[in-house]
Amino acid sequence: MKDQNNVLAGPTPPESRMLSLDLLRGFSFLGILLVDVQLFAMPKAASLNPLAYGDFTGMNRWIWMVTHIVADQKFLNLFALLFGAGIIIFTERLEKENAGVMAVYFRKLFWLLMLGLLHAYLLWPGDMLTAFAVSGALVFFLRKWKIRGLITLGLVFLAVPAFNYWLFGASVRHWPPEAVRSLLHTWKPDAAATGKEITAMTGNLVQQLAWRAQAAWKMQTYEFTFLTGWQVSGMMVIGMGLYKWGIMTAKKGVGFYITMGLAGLIAGLYLVTEGIVRNFKAGWSVEYSMFFGWEWNYIGSFFLSLFYLSVIMLWVRSGLLRMVQNMIVATGRMSLTNYLLTSVMGAILFYGLGWYGKTERVSQMIMVLVLWVAWSAFSVLWLKHYRYGPLEWLWRSLTYRKWLANKK
Repeated sequence: MKDQNNVLAGPTPPESRMLSLDLLRGFSFLGILLVDVQLFAMPKAASLNPLAYGDFTGMNRWIWMVTHIVADQKFLNLFALLFGAGIIIFTERLEKENAGVMAVYFRKLFWLLMLGLLHAYLLWPGDMLTAFAVSGALVFFLRKWKIRGLITLGLVFLAVPAFNYWLFGASVRHWPPEAVRSLLHTWKPDAAATGKEITAMTGNLVQQLAWRAQAAWKMQTYEFTFLTGWQVSGMMVIGMGLYKWGIMTAKKGVGFYITMGLAGLIAGLYLVTEGIVRNFKAGWSVEYSMFFGWEWNYIGSFFLSLFYLSVIMLWVRSGLLRMVQNMIVATGRMSLTNYLLTSVMGAILFYGLGWYGKTERVSQMIMVLVLWVAWSAFSVLWLKHYRYGPLEWLWRSLTYRKWLANKK
């Protein structure tokens, strides 16, 4: 059904959304909080090198190892898979409605980019919306490719960061001394540098915005060029292929998902845990762990993402624990709102109240558990009265250039 201007009448109604994708999205959002809370609470170096800051004994050490194995990069991969599947769903629906595919799609990405930039520079430099908007624009033109071509190209994209980091690691011994000192300073900053970062992140608004802008710009340029751009784009392209193959809509048989899940679990656990063992043996040295040691988790995370995907699809097919499913689905349908609300809360607690650099990993996990309950309950209650989350509604309204009805 199209209007007189040949523009799509509106977004997919909530009742027509795919359970498998919303459940996977909610699961991914809840999982990524395990990683994001550390990025909010501790200096940047701690996300690269667990020995760089804070207590790393007892429960703090165990929490880091568990979250590193089960969460770090895995849920980012899942979100990118979902985004790739969403490109196919969105553009196919536009084509069926005879709407202007490129105009509507790129308008959608433009507003996502604007939201991401505001998020990165005003709230939290760890924003990933900008990376998804840019990567989504780049891979848009691949959506008509066949399944085998999409998955092959996606794997090639994923291999680029692995090659980049191997190349950096192999060339370190040829770097000039000042470059090596700068690298070591990034990997394990001294007390003065860490104190400067904490002071800036908990200081007045001008100090915070200046530090945040510097960190966000580095993430959107250097890190996007050498790492996240390739990783996110690769997983998006693979997500397109998996969606076309029926894997992300629970259409494959139980045996298929069990086989894919077991293969992903075995390969992923081996690679990630082997990486932990080797990094500890190397003493978390910058020469090994920043480059070669990083590769283990990066590659292993791809396989564990397939394991999670398989588990969620089996859960959809089983229909078990429907009430829990509904809570996670609601959280997934409001993942954009929940994501930005998390940043607002994180900015208040860690930057406004000065908790930054003062919260150990045990306390961070308690916060995550509270947020899991809070965002799930909030999403369920909100969607009882409204069709979309507040920011989901705003994004859709801007995309379709009209204020959509939201209240049920």
